[in-house]
Amino acid sequence: MPAEGKSDMERIGLFSKMGYVTIGDKYVSHYMRPFNEAASKNRQMLPGGTKTLSALQAGYFEPQFVRIFDGEAYSNPVQLRRRYRLAESKKNLGKAFLPSNGDKLPCGLGSYYGTIGGSYAYFSPQLKARERYIPPGKNFYTNPGKKGTGYGYANLTIGEQFPHEPDGYEVERINAKKAQEEHKRLLKGGPFKLNLYPQEYFDMNPYFNEKPLPPVKKPPPEKPVAPPFKPSSPAKKSGGMKGGTFDPYPSHSADPYVIKKSEAVATNKERKIFHPPAGPKSRPVTSIITLNVTR
Repeated sequence: MPAEGKSDMERIGLFSKMGYVTIGDKYVSHYMRPFNEAASKNRQMLPGGTKTLSALQAGYFEPQFVRIFDGEAYSNPVQLRRRYRLAESKKNLGKAFLPSNGDKLPCGLGSYYGTIGGSYAYFSPQLKARERYIPPGKNFYTNPGKKGTGYGYANLTIGEQFPHEPDGYEVERINAKKAQEEHKRLLKGGPFKLNLYPQEYFDMNPYFNEKPLPPVKKPPPEKPVAPPFKPSSPAKKSGGMKGGTFDPYPSHSADPYVIKKSEAVATNKERKIFHPPAGPKSRPVTSIITLNVTR
């Protein structure tokens, strides 16, 4: 019996502890082991290859072409129906039932010719003897309903109509004024004022000044403006007579009209291409919010 715990007999009902199944087995490494070992051993299944569909019998499963209606005889459906009716007619025990006479038709309204039982007393059109009708007694009389909704019409309800009391003009304002006067009457003394109210060190308004303002300066007297200059006569407009120019006709140039050729841009040292100087370069600028925070 062990020193601690239960014995094998008490634990699982055996005299000794069972040994493990895998004790003594050889270790098989799983490194580079194929997934299916049986697939690489012995002879494998070799199919005959795929067959292409053609007019030959080699492309089908059956060695010979099998017809669907092979060996079936021709059948006449009309003859088969006739034979079926003859076979069914032999099952009859007697002849076919024939009525003794045809249906009888009535000859007019109220006629019972052609019926089985004739007329019935319940359907007779004659009037039955009835007792004299005595009307019931009259009910109590009431006045007819009065027309109107009750609002704006006098004496339409069951009881007496309430008298109308008109509202005063501006009743709410008058009641509020009375309440305000009653509130002032109940007050004792004026409102409480504290002379030691704390004030800030700096004034909120930097432009506020307790000193009296200086007297208003009088504006300087306005100088009279001279009237604008007006020429003696208006300017002359140009026309076919050249009346608005200094010369009657423009001077004529005797130079003939010659097309000037554009000269090519020279790149030698004497005539260099003009390059403008570089402008001012931008620099980083601190934002206004950062300046205010730093200040």
